[in-house]
Amino acid sequence: MNPHALRCWSTLHRVPGLGAHAVAALLEGLGSVEAIFEAPRSQLESLLGRAAGQIDAILAQPDAPALEQDLAWLAQPGHHILTFADADYPRLLREIAQPPILLFIAGDKNILARAQLAVVGSRNATPGGVANAKALAGTLARAGLAITSGLALGIDGAAHRGALDAGGRSIAVLGTGIDRIYPARHRDLASQIAANGAMISEFPLGTPPKAENFPRRNRIISGLSLGTLVVEAAVQSGSLITARFALEQGREVFAVPGSIHSPQARGCHALIRQGAKLVETAQDIIEELGSLAQWVKQTREENRDITATPENPRIAELLRHIGYDPVSIDMLVERSGLTAEYISSMLLEMELKGIVEPCPGGTYMRV
Repeated sequence: MNPHALRCWSTLHRVPGLGAHAVAALLEGLGSVEAIFEAPRSQLESLLGRAAGQIDAILAQPDAPALEQDLAWLAQPGHHILTFADADYPRLLREIAQPPILLFIAGDKNILARAQLAVVGSRNATPGGVANAKALAGTLARAGLAITSGLALGIDGAAHRGALDAGGRSIAVLGTGIDRIYPARHRDLASQIAANGAMISEFPLGTPPKAENFPRRNRIISGLSLGTLVVEAAVQSGSLITARFALEQGREVFAVPGSIHSPQARGCHALIRQGAKLVETAQDIIEELGSLAQWVKQTREENRDITATPENPRIAELLRHIGYDPVSIDMLVERSGLTAEYISSMLLEMELKGIVEPCPGGTYMRV
């Protein structure tokens, strides 16, 4: 993107109340982001209606210092800006009711195209909740899913760490500007995520952690993901907002049950009563997401160059027991001595990478 186009996008991004669908209408009517700022008021009114405040903001003198700050940030290694009009804007995020116009990304922007699961929950998590989040995220990351969360204390942080400790990838969605890490104690974790995934934010640089930002962040967490797992949540937990967004977006919702005496379990129990899938092991999620054949097929094509090589010893180990005739998980347990849960998670990873494919009767074969 050339600097002039970037300045135009950054200006649009700062127009209060201007959503992606309005921007799409402007682009369709005018042809380019640069043309939006060259159009007369009458033409903008014909496309936006009489949204006087938004049109005034488009026609006003741009905030030059803020635009230069964006350009300076983008010039740093590993920094990216992705707009709603870009071809590599995340497909699932584009489908939500209010997709962000622009994303600041620190890390690997290509990770946003990967199959993701959101893992969220209470900031005031119990030790058991933290352990569950870390273990589930680790298993799911080993199965090939990127783990997406909000970098908060408690369950969010445990989910990020579980994915990274398992050698997987993680994505953190911020409720601040991408240059403002909140909470501050997660700065080291944020650096690890940027090095092994991505940090993203829709908020302008320098945006502080205001309460109203976090529900907006939550819609992105769920919007990027195939489903949302709530590990531990009280009835007023903000993670239930993420679950609600997931339902509105037509995504899967999962919840981990807890003690009937624990206030931190009541939000999850409410979700389960409302139809969320009860999760006791990662296998419960893997089975549900494994049925999403269209996404699996797309991801398989993107990852077809990843094969069972010495650099993938876990895949190579299991693949020795899988031929070109369908084989059941029970048979693989008998042949390999591995647990059924481990085999199931590995099969999903191999399916996503196009190495095996599912067959009738819960069996699998090499591709």
